[in-house]
Amino acid sequence: MATAKTVHAMKTPCEDCPLRGLPHFREFSREELEFVSRFKKGELAVDAGATILVEGAHSAHLFTVLTGWGFRYKTLEDGRRQILNYVMPGDLIGLQGTVMGEMQHSIEALSPVSLCVFERDSLMTLYNRHASLAFDITWIAAREERILDEHLLSVGRRSALERAAYLIAYLYERARVLKLFNGRSFLPVTQQHIADTLGLSIVHTNKTLKKLAERGLIRWQERGCDVLDGEGLSTLAGWEGQDGNLRPFI
Repeated sequence: MATAKTVHAMKTPCEDCPLRGLPHFREFSREELEFVSRFKKGELAVDAGATILVEGAHSAHLFTVLTGWGFRYKTLEDGRRQILNYVMPGDLIGLQGTVMGEMQHSIEALSPVSLCVFERDSLMTLYNRHASLAFDITWIAAREERILDEHLLSVGRRSALERAAYLIAYLYERARVLKLFNGRSFLPVTQQHIADTLGLSIVHTNKTLKKLAERGLIRWQERGCDVLDGEGLSTLAGWEGQDGNLRPFI
């Protein structure tokens, strides 16, 4: 299994963070930006397929995704895996281990990932001195709960076709607002990732994705899929999409 590389000195100054230029995120005040610059201890480069955090681990750090894709998952003793959600730039990871003492899920990199690294021991300073940033972390946690509510609804009540349409529409919408597409709307997920997220067999997943392709909604590739009609996927799933509110990040 690939492993994360050593934390190195800060390469991307917070003032020049590429995420700050995206209209998807709220602006930092000068005081907030100065604090986050001190809070950040470096960056971590992670190879595709590497485990970023392991279920049961006690990590001294929490992280913000700067670039790349990953996913959160849990496994049963026999190796069966349930993917819970996907992480993209701006997402905070490791907060659960910071608050609860240990991670209750694992996180793996889907693509090469770079992470901003923060020391867990400095988190109380954030809460004590920067109420707005503390609220941001609370907002991020509440948003994750909201997303998981929608995922659970999908797995529990949507048909297989609707589940697949929802998942791809969700990933497409998130990637679109983050401007992760470069000339084509390509999602770097395999059919096994889709199956492990939707709770379907790989055979059932393959048949379901073929139906979406036959409707002209996606074009499946060897290591992912091109989204041809994101709005059509949302309509098929009965999903209204994400709200357009500005979101925070640390």
